[in-house]
Amino acid sequence: MNLPSMARPSLAALLAAFSLAALLTALFAESRAIAQFTPGQVEPLSANTVPEADRIEPEALNQILTSKSATSQKPVVLQVGFRIMFAQAHIPDAQFVGPDSKPDGIEALEHAVAPLAKDRFIVLYCGCCPWTRCPNIGPAYRRLRELGYSHVKVLYLANNFGDDWVSKGYLTAHGQ
Repeated sequence: MNLPSMARPSLAALLAAFSLAALLTALFAESRAIAQFTPGQVEPLSANTVPEADRIEPEALNQILTSKSATSQKPVVLQVGFRIMFAQAHIPDAQFVGPDSKPDGIEALEHAVAPLAKDRFIVLYCGCCPWTRCPNIGPAYRRLRELGYSHVKVLYLANNFGDDWVSKGYLTAHGQ
């Protein structure tokens, strides 16, 4: 079909339109990345949304896990990060749930906690990146609270699992 020359866009106009679209896409992506990773900024479901009272320090969790006390209940530990990280190193007896920034991770989390009492001691951890950038902790914590779990703690890993757990010499398992 031949259009009159006035109705056909010129090559320069097409290139300009594509360039503008690419520029706007890049600017949008960059602004989202900056907003997500700006230090001190709290995203709606970032790890920073977890109240300090519901955080547990690595040393405290390690003491609980290594305690020989028969009276203290060991927590159910759930890793809500990435499989490759879990395979490299994880807390012994932790259960891999998967990244909870994704719907299938939330579904796996719901399945993992379904048989547990609502007052069961549960510890979540990820450790994929610095606390302020973790995409998995906030959604996992929020979902457990929505489901009515009342004794949920989140392992506070300021830098990552390797720096804040493994390199400290705390109990670590490998594989799976």
